[in-house]
Amino acid sequence: MAKRVPIHPLPLRIMHWLNAIAIVVLIGSGWEIYDASPFLPFTFPQWLTIGQWLGGAIAWHLAAIWLLMLNGLFYLGWGIASGHFRRKFLPLSPRAVLRDTAAALRFRLPHEVGVYNAVQRLLYLGVIALGILAVLSGLAVWKPVQLWWLSDLFGGFFISRVVHFCAMTGIVLFIAVHVLLVALVPRVLPAMITGGRLPEPDGREVRP
Repeated sequence: MAKRVPIHPLPLRIMHWLNAIAIVVLIGSGWEIYDASPFLPFTFPQWLTIGQWLGGAIAWHLAAIWLLMLNGLFYLGWGIASGHFRRKFLPLSPRAVLRDTAAALRFRLPHEVGVYNAVQRLLYLGVIALGILAVLSGLAVWKPVQLWWLSDLFGGFFISRVVHFCAMTGIVLFIAVHVLLVALVPRVLPAMITGGRLPEPDGREVRP
């Protein structure tokens, strides 16, 4: 009997959807917090925010950040211990990124089941780095006195807030690209829900 090989293992699928929930809540509540004291010449429409007022938004933000941090720690630990990061994100080189970017712009980038191209690898590694940066800068904004050393590392309270906003913007752009790619190739979505299937070396497909 052939061994069942899922495209996305169950732990990965659970952590993916928990991260999705946490990030959506963090972005929506973060926009409400920003609107209470904007430092750019615009605010976000209230229908896009979560919390409805500053106190409510802070409560949602703090609840979601704990979910993101705990889930993120599990994801990093699992990704390293299971070899997921090594298999999916490495190797990665500037030449491969440029090659796959050019192929994507010409609509000639093939999509292989269960395999990330160089552009996807770069984006996933980038959003992981942005997530870590958002958490650290967010802690510096939340506790600038208790975590003065972290706040000083970013250049003070205001710069920490700017860094936090920029990290959030990068994550939002990643989500927009991610959702667009799923819309363009919708057959990749069921695998993140059910696990999907990987082809065996002999060409057969194995269902999880």
